[in-house]
Amino acid sequence: MTDEPAQLVFDLAQRSALDAEDFLVSASNAAAVGIVDGWPAWTHWAAVVSGPAGAGKSHLVNVWRSKSNAACVMASDVGEATLHGFGTAAADTQALAIENLEAGIGNERVLFHLLNLAREHKLSILLTSRVPPGELDVSLPDLRSRLRALPHVAIEPPDETLLGAILVKLFGDRQLAVEPHVVAHLQRHMERSTEVATGVVNEIDHLALATHRKVTRALAAEALARVLARTGASSDVESKSDD
Repeated sequence: MTDEPAQLVFDLAQRSALDAEDFLVSASNAAAVGIVDGWPAWTHWAAVVSGPAGAGKSHLVNVWRSKSNAACVMASDVGEATLHGFGTAAADTQALAIENLEAGIGNERVLFHLLNLAREHKLSILLTSRVPPGELDVSLPDLRSRLRALPHVAIEPPDETLLGAILVKLFGDRQLAVEPHVVAHLQRHMERSTEVATGVVNEIDHLALATHRKVTRALAAEALARVLARTGASSDVESKSDD
């Protein structure tokens, strides 16, 4: 009889995001979590959280929205209509989340006006971006300066502990029984990226189903190699079998 895989336990704080998902907190995202936790006692009227795809920015926005009753809009959709529901006595909310600045800003003058409203009327705006404010492609000089002057925190790539916890959660979501040494192997050999971790676990799940094999280090290494071949992500994964 084969023993069940040993359970992996990571000493990480957990918080509920929307749809009952767990948001794992480590040193790599603690500063961004602090922005959310610090509201409404912000010392500034707006803040920018940046980080790569899959880093948890939208989860944090959802947590902040549940606390602040904030409206939310994609940066590319910012326009005159955005002004009508923000900053007036009749407005439903005195807080606004604006996501994905790097994808382009629908109306830069409106966004500049929104930031001025927040400053003048003690409102709150939380903005997110995949790149820091200084790297955004913004044409309006006043808006470019204003964004660069806002408090900014970056979500860093996951550290080893957080990456392991993310992998365990992703495997658990797919009801895959995985030995600790398989997770440890992936931690050592894959890029520290939530987006890459998601792709690798998806590939492992697909490969295990297609070949009717259990998830071993050899299968995980094969799946990782496939992901790397498609995406060009970095890794020092070994090609030899190490079951």
